[in-house]
Amino acid sequence: MSVTSENHPEDTSARPGKNGKTAVIACATVIEEMLPILPASVSFRVLDFGLHVNPAQLRKTLQDAVDEAAIDARMIILGYGLCSQAVIGLRANGCTLVVPRVDDCIAIFLGSASAYREQVRSEPGTYYLTKGWIEAGDSPFAEHERLKEKYGETRAERMTRLVLKNYTRLALINTGLHEIERFRDYARSAASHFGLRYEEIEGSTDLVKRMVFGPWGDGFIVARPGDTLKLEDFFGRAEIRDEKKHAVTGEYPNAK
Repeated sequence: MSVTSENHPEDTSARPGKNGKTAVIACATVIEEMLPILPASVSFRVLDFGLHVNPAQLRKTLQDAVDEAAIDARMIILGYGLCSQAVIGLRANGCTLVVPRVDDCIAIFLGSASAYREQVRSEPGTYYLTKGWIEAGDSPFAEHERLKEKYGETRAERMTRLVLKNYTRLALINTGLHEIERFRDYARSAASHFGLRYEEIEGSTDLVKRMVFGPWGDGFIVARPGDTLKLEDFFGRAEIRDEKKHAVTGEYPNAK
């Protein structure tokens, strides 16, 4: 069998729980948005957010987690997007694997791939923050504090500003699921310190809810037992060219 996606109408009625136990494997930021609505019957495993810096290691860790979860669960939902192609090559061994058809978790927090694309088109020089990212301490702003301890304030300032040189806006995504005030204060302070324009973006739980409850039609890839995730499952030909460029250069065509 081949991997099915939004182009296959027979999958639009697919939902969790029809064929046995369901499990979730997600990164530490995405699980924050899933837990408030996750049924008690659905098991979950959280993977370290720091794995994103090494896509090959993330892929291996994901495959090991999928294989382990498949011992008890027949349906596994990944709380990941393409994530620097880390999910490409994952095999649905003894399970059905469900993956949102998005570049990364920003689209998950915004509610759809189209909402993320619109943000990229209108404000390409944006650094995004969420409650989960702030708490994970994995951002240039958190790293800045560690750099100050290691190199001193002057050098740390120079290093962090170099990292942020192509950014003009810092956007806090508010999905409405959490108390946001202290995270708002953190983001505003970081934006002010580094000369970025602060904005708060209204997020959406639409995609998260569909991840948990289905249906998995439009916007999802459903890999049947034995299927392997491929780049073309996520994109058309033109999009694949852009994604391959991003993998090499770290930039999309419309990025600053």
